[in-house]
Amino acid sequence: MIAIGEASRQSGVGIETIRYYEREGIVPRPARALNNRRLYSANDVGRLRFLKKCRDLGFSLSDAKVLLELSEGSAEDCRSVKELAEAHIASVRSKIDELRHLEHALSELTANCDSGNVHCPMLQRLRTVDDI
Repeated sequence: MIAIGEASRQSGVGIETIRYYEREGIVPRPARALNNRRLYSANDVGRLRFLKKCRDLGFSLSDAKVLLELSEGSAEDCRSVKELAEAHIASVRSKIDELRHLEHALSELTANCDSGNVHCPMLQRLRTVDDI
């Protein structure tokens, strides 16, 4: 059994995030020592690592919690995991499309910029154009 600082180090999850996960019921509350300090098992650290990997992949916290619950269930539900992952992929693709649109709009706006101008065309266009 290890303290929260070591659990944080081993899992890569910040101490305050661990406490938040516990308060919100995302992970079970750990055992306590006689001095009331949290004590984490290898299984607890494994849960934290799992959540970190999910978050690193961009899954929402609620989706990461569902994936954690599915991973700890008696029978892994691969169909549910796939559906959740496919929905996430669709969301990622949508964000990529939005970022491409943003890149195009910014490129268009900055194309007219010239350091010698007294009035900045980009600022003027931002003031007047509704849809960029």
